Amino acid sequence: MDPVTLTSDRLVLAPLTPRDTDAVHTAAQDPDVQRWTTIPSPYLPAHARAFTERLAPDGWAGDTMFTFGVFLPDRTLTGALSVTRRAPGTAEVGFWTAKEHRGRGYTTEATLTAARWAFTALAVDRIEWRAEVGNTASRAVAHRAGFTFEGVLRAALDHRGTRRDCWLASLLPADLGLPGTTPHLPHRGAPS
Repeated sequence: MDPVTLTSDRLVLAPLTPRDTDAVHTAAQDPDVQRWTTIPSPYLPAHARAFTERLAPDGWAGDTMFTFGVFLPDRTLTGALSVTRRAPGTAEVGFWTAKEHRGRGYTTEATLTAARWAFTALAVDRIEWRAEVGNTASRAVAHRAGFTFEGVLRAALDHRGTRRDCWLASLLPADLGLPGTTPHLPHRGAPS
């Protein structure tokens, strides 16, 4: 898929390019970004170059992972967000926010913008969010974006060689007032 740029009231979600490498590297020095994401730690300039020059563009080219820089209109990087295909009709959203831009609702706004795009442009009928149990900042974003929490998956994340439990939540097109591409038959109670 050719990369796309999305806009919201306050943000521009645009594909990362080599000109964003230094900003990505700087933001990724935050210990919280390294603690709660799967980026390498320590995060070196070479990692940022590989992300902006190879990993992000290859995801778009392969129609598998759609990575956006989350920018203010003046091209200030506030974070990054990816929508990754996981199964037919299902994608997963992941994000991080630069320390100086937290608490302003940017990541929630970006998540909703990307979700609307995924539901309409990618024919996705379910977006999953997963985060290691304890990542309360990420959980707050998912909650504010309207995700429904489904539970804890035991030992479902491998974080630097250690299996960790994770929270799981989902967002459906109907949660945003959008039609799905396939019918949804909701569960109506426990079996007797």
